[in-house]
Amino acid sequence: MKEKVVVGMSGGVDSSVAAWLLKEQGYDVIGVTMQIWQDEEQTVQEENGGCCGLSAIDDARRVADILRIPYYVMNFKNEFKSHVMDYFVGEYLHGRTPNPCIACNRYVKWESLLRRSLEIGADYIATGHYARIDKLPNGRYSIRTSVSGRKDQTYALYNLTQEQLRRTLMPVGNYAKEEIRSMAKQIGIPVADKPDSQDICFVPDGDYASFIRENTQTEIRPGNFVTSDGTIVGTHKGIIHYTVGQRKGLGISLGYPVFVLEIRSETNEVVIGSNAESMSRYVRANQVNLMSEPELDTKKRVWAKIRYNHKGAWCIVEKTAEDEILCTFDEPVRAITPGQAIVLYDGEYVLGGGTITGDR
Repeated sequence: MKEKVVVGMSGGVDSSVAAWLLKEQGYDVIGVTMQIWQDEEQTVQEENGGCCGLSAIDDARRVADILRIPYYVMNFKNEFKSHVMDYFVGEYLHGRTPNPCIACNRYVKWESLLRRSLEIGADYIATGHYARIDKLPNGRYSIRTSVSGRKDQTYALYNLTQEQLRRTLMPVGNYAKEEIRSMAKQIGIPVADKPDSQDICFVPDGDYASFIRENTQTEIRPGNFVTSDGTIVGTHKGIIHYTVGQRKGLGISLGYPVFVLEIRSETNEVVIGSNAESMSRYVRANQVNLMSEPELDTKKRVWAKIRYNHKGAWCIVEKTAEDEILCTFDEPVRAITPGQAIVLYDGEYVLGGGTITGDR
């Protein structure tokens, strides 16, 4: 009997081709689109389709018809609001800069979708991510970087559990983006040239501050810009408008380029300083998820990324507490941002990662 796989179909070219590839490999494929936040008007749907807009359902359904696979829409609005939207707002209110895509992957696209897929008799779930999954000689599963380094999406997947990895297929990771689009055209998929989704799906206009104001009862108050020694040098609009490393939009001049160094939610202060002050060799992180190795018994030299678009750098990682790691970089890195993820690579494989708490 064929193994059954539920493919999360976003209406984009990657997940569409993933479904086709798995069908070609002999799997019993079911297409599913996760309805997670959509209640927008039709005009907004078309403009901001992305991976989560309602228009994605129309595109995914058309692809499923062409591939002749069953297709369903599953409602995960409650899970998405709790684990992603509320988390996003809460982190900003506490002076941290979250990565909602990592939370969505861990708790919605995997935990919730996998649970529901297993309930309907599936053996696996699958996505169109540019990443690969391998079982290592030590018996553990790990995310492996994709063939296409330019499109690699492993950073946002570091938090997946061993059980989730064991039950996941990622066929797109073996191809370059150009190959995926070419396959889509050859098999007549109508979304072959559909643009990739950008930005955060539930804040399509990029105005995070307005979204936070509309989704919290907490008063957003102005406060002081201060330097590292505590000197007050200006007034900020509210901490939700800023992130560590930010240079533009500060509305303050000290006679030299200034950057956000720290956000202190408890005192409602935004600390600013020079580029040199924004550099550090040290990154601490908690909420650690180890993937390719079960323990960090000794210090280990790894390649690490401190944000999605960071090219990466060499560091030494060590475990400093039960749920804490310290990474010491060879060279200083800029803008250590609490709330963001640091992801560690051992060659092509994700060793693990955690949530950045600071640089000391």
